[in-house]
Amino acid sequence: MSQVAYLPVGKREQTKVQNRQAILDAAREVFGELGYEAATVRDIIRRTGLAAGTFYNYYRSKEEVFAALADDGARRFAPILKSLRGSGGPLDSFVRDAIRAYFEFMADEHISWAARRPAGEMQPHVHGETPEMAAVFAEVKDAIESAINEGRGPVSDTEYMAAACIGIAREVCDKMLMRRPIDTAKAADFASEMILNGLKGLPGATC
Repeated sequence: MSQVAYLPVGKREQTKVQNRQAILDAAREVFGELGYEAATVRDIIRRTGLAAGTFYNYYRSKEEVFAALADDGARRFAPILKSLRGSGGPLDSFVRDAIRAYFEFMADEHISWAARRPAGEMQPHVHGETPEMAAVFAEVKDAIESAINEGRGPVSDTEYMAAACIGIAREVCDKMLMRRPIDTAKAADFASEMILNGLKGLPGATC
């Protein structure tokens, strides 16, 4: 008879969650200490205390680990973004509040590792779009559409508008995280003005 021991389903799932979290926590530390470019999968594995085979059960590369970190951040930011939609104010207010919240979230999120990266190292980007990132895009697009439908924002292509808002916010945020000290208020004000003034100048946009 086989001597293989089978863990209860609940225990197996709990172990998977713990292993994934251990890998993500280790990756944050390694990326902070060595920088994303210099870090290797081996560095991450050593920090987890897991076997190499266990790591590869979850991720195939450091790029996948970084994507998982980004996805985890998007998942935790989504409820914050959703809560800002309940104010019912003008689109300008939502944009300013959302960008300020995003910049503060990112500064807090990365203070433990991104702020310690080698000086001048560019912020890595996830190639493609994860499900949680898509959910954040959808939330921004829905917020813009709701504002337009209620007469609280300029009428234009909402998909392009959402993409532009997210793109500007992301790029300015990347530069903000490279500066010392990190000034979230100044960066948020700059990004907000760029976006809001741009929306007002859209071809065919009406308020």
